[in-house]
Amino acid sequence: MLTSPNICGLGELGVSDAVRVKSVMVGESVTLEIQRSGDIEWKFRSHNILIAYISRDEIKLQEKVLDGSFRGRLTLDQTGSLTINNTRTTDSGEYKAIMTSTGILLHTFKLTVHAPLPIPVISTYLSPCPNTSSESRCVLLCSVVNVRSATLSWYKGNSVLSSTSASDLSISLSLPLEVELQDKSTYSCVVSNPISNQTTHLDIDTLCNTCSDGLFPKAVILLVLSAVVGVAAAVVPVLVYKLISRCLQKKKSVQEEAKITYSSIDYGL
Repeated sequence: MLTSPNICGLGELGVSDAVRVKSVMVGESVTLEIQRSGDIEWKFRSHNILIAYISRDEIKLQEKVLDGSFRGRLTLDQTGSLTINNTRTTDSGEYKAIMTSTGILLHTFKLTVHAPLPIPVISTYLSPCPNTSSESRCVLLCSVVNVRSATLSWYKGNSVLSSTSASDLSISLSLPLEVELQDKSTYSCVVSNPISNQTTHLDIDTLCNTCSDGLFPKAVILLVLSAVVGVAAAVVPVLVYKLISRCLQKKKSVQEEAKITYSSIDYGL
C-alpha cells in the first residue's frame, strides 16, 4: 500500500504555520513559544534584525541592536521560546524564529503592545436654542487622542450606532452623534482595542443646554467670547495708532503755529 508524503513535515522544510497574533499592554511580559529542534535565530521586523539565537552550546542575546532598546528585557530558554519583559509600544511588530543552519522560517509572531487607552471626551458640537420642536436636536462629538489599533464607537444601550478605527499609526479619532434634546435613552462612547476599553456615558441634560432657562449653550458663549477677543485684538492697535497719529499731528500744528507767531513778532521789531 502506497502512502502519501508527510505533508505536515513541510513545516520543518520551510513552510511555516500561520502567523500567531499576540497582544499585551505596555509593561506586561509576553512569551513567543516554540519547541526548537536545532539552532534557532530570532529576528525582528521586516529588516530581519537579529535579536537572539540559541545553539547546542550557548544562548546569545543581541541587546545592543536598535540603540539598546531590548537591553535587560529579553529571555531565551532551552525550548527556544523568547520572552520580552516590560514591553513597550516600540516592541510591536513581527518576530521570526528561523533555523540557523538552513535559514528556514519556522514560526512568525505578530506582536502588538497597546498603550493604556485614554478616556473618551464628549463635547457639544452644536446645541441650538429651539423655537420649535423641529429644532430640538443636539450634535455631540466624542474624541480620543494618540491612539493606535483602536476603535471608537457610539452606543445606544448595548447597540452600536457608529464606529471609526485607528490603524497602527498613533492618531486622534472623533465621532459625531445627533440626539433629540428630550431623548431619555442611554448613550455612551467607547474606545477599545483587543485587550481593553474605556467608556464615557453621555449626559444629555448637561451637554445639550437649551434656551429655556435663559442661558446660551457653553459652546456659543465661548464662540462669542473668542470673536470679541479676536475683534478687540484687531481693532485696539488701529485705535492706538490713530490716537498717537492725532497727538503727533496736533503737536506739529502747535509747533508750526508758535513758529509763525514768533517770526511775525520778530519782523515787527
